[in-house]
Amino acid sequence: MGFRQFVAIIAAMMATNALAIDSMLPALPAIGEALGIASDNQRQWIITAYLLGFGAAQIIYGPLADRFGRRPVLLTGLAIYVVGSLLASLTGHFETMLLARIVQGIGAASTRVLVVSIVRDCYSGRKMAQVMSLSFIVFLAVPIIAPSIGQLIVLFAPWRWIFLFLALFGAILALWASLRLPETLHPQDRLPISPRQILRAFSLALSNRVAVGYMLAMTSLLGSLFGFINSSQQVFVDTFQAPGLFTTIFALIAVAMAVASLLNAKLVGRFGTRRISHTALLGYIAFAVAHAALALAGHEELWSFAVLQAGMMFCFGLTGPNFGSMAMEPLGHIAGTASSVQGFVTTVGGALIGFAIGQQFDGTTVPLMLGFAVCGVLSLALVLIAESGRLFRPHHGS
Repeated sequence: MGFRQFVAIIAAMMATNALAIDSMLPALPAIGEALGIASDNQRQWIITAYLLGFGAAQIIYGPLADRFGRRPVLLTGLAIYVVGSLLASLTGHFETMLLARIVQGIGAASTRVLVVSIVRDCYSGRKMAQVMSLSFIVFLAVPIIAPSIGQLIVLFAPWRWIFLFLALFGAILALWASLRLPETLHPQDRLPISPRQILRAFSLALSNRVAVGYMLAMTSLLGSLFGFINSSQQVFVDTFQAPGLFTTIFALIAVAMAVASLLNAKLVGRFGTRRISHTALLGYIAFAVAHAALALAGHEELWSFAVLQAGMMFCFGLTGPNFGSMAMEPLGHIAGTASSVQGFVTTVGGALIGFAIGQQFDGTTVPLMLGFAVCGVLSLALVLIAESGRLFRPHHGS
């Protein structure tokens, strides 16, 4: 496989998760009506169920890929993703939809875990960084365009076609991988599945103060992000009566986060991860508190919501990647297992926090903005615990 095709398939794998979440947001009202969901807030389970499956399954794919190889585990995961998507497209019951979304998330988790492993098997150093950078551009672009893809589908077809589109995407990716992606883990490098070693690595990953502090801080921030995703469609329809602007403003907010993520790569080398992320976290809290105050005062307008939300997501883009990096920093000797543990905790924990925030939606933006503010302050408290009460201090070159 050539370099360009390798980058393309890695980028497609990275796109799988965002497509499964963001493309169906415009269809939530139609899905709720078709499945007889009594409460608008209950529709948020369709997002949360996927995230729970996606987060929980990350804990198992790493050891399986190290034992059986990357290819069979990836193809199995994509097959599960396709089955979940097809089941979601066919169901007429809310409970079955939630089961389908959990299955879909379990399948998508394989791509999340295996991307870095496959790239690391094939490349190292600057070449590995180049592959990840090029793929990351696609990863950032997908949340920008995915809601528009979903909106375009429901303009011309029933909402079920969104899930058929996701099934087709997963099937094409599986076929592409089966035909063109070779096994990247040499047989002599395969590791037996040892429950004792796995539990020991889990214990190490969950006992380091810095790693746990930043992992939980990231969980809190992800919770606010998932809260926004859960209730964003309701905010535009019920609060601002502007459903036609949903995909456009959602895309602009996603652009702010993408720009920050790209800018972060340049700033970190000069200022370090701690200075960048700690400053951005304080900015995040400032935006959240200002936004909550505006909402509580009853002066929230669509333009102010878009601007302040974009500001928060810009700060999130400077915070999230660095928190993940600093959480992994002390655990390099068990990087694979630590990554799985942190993926599990941040995604499942964030999904539950986000669901709790989303369930408070009352037709205004007040619960969402208070959720952002509380999550930001909680994240700051966890960072202070991780750093023994001091912000901005350099540590091991970061």
